[in-house]
Amino acid sequence: MSAISHFRSVSDGTLTPMASEGTSRLLLDTHIWIWLMNGNDDRLDTQTIHAIEQAAAHGRVYVSAISVWEVAMLESKGRIRLSRDCLDWVRQALDAPGVLLLPLSPEISVASSRLPGKFHGDPADRILAASARLHDLSIVTHDERILAYGAEQYVSVLNR
Repeated sequence: MSAISHFRSVSDGTLTPMASEGTSRLLLDTHIWIWLMNGNDDRLDTQTIHAIEQAAAHGRVYVSAISVWEVAMLESKGRIRLSRDCLDWVRQALDAPGVLLLPLSPEISVASSRLPGKFHGDPADRILAASARLHDLSIVTHDERILAYGAEQYVSVLNR
């Protein structure tokens, strides 16, 4: 079963969205978002899928506005192929139950230029890290550089 069907199961009444303090608030890295929405969740282990399902059931899965930009750039350069027009894909992916768009605020923009410790210069990754820090989110990623930053305890990461 693909992750998109996991998200859809939330809307068919099998899971009822409700607030829960024990449920993690997750920020999907762009590649994770693409994998989930394209049904490539076999790249994620069952514990990660379960964590995403639980967070989605409680409306606690976030996608940064920078990830929308990244998807569009990757698609325009031919680095990824989407099943439909890019804007249609983005709209459908953001419409998945439990998924919320996290806007790029002035606070996130400024914080991304002032991250503690040593963090690489990729602007999108810096925005993800700043977003997670400011909004108390755990980043779901396989990106080694973000994972290393998490290991230094500058940002919360989820990767199992």
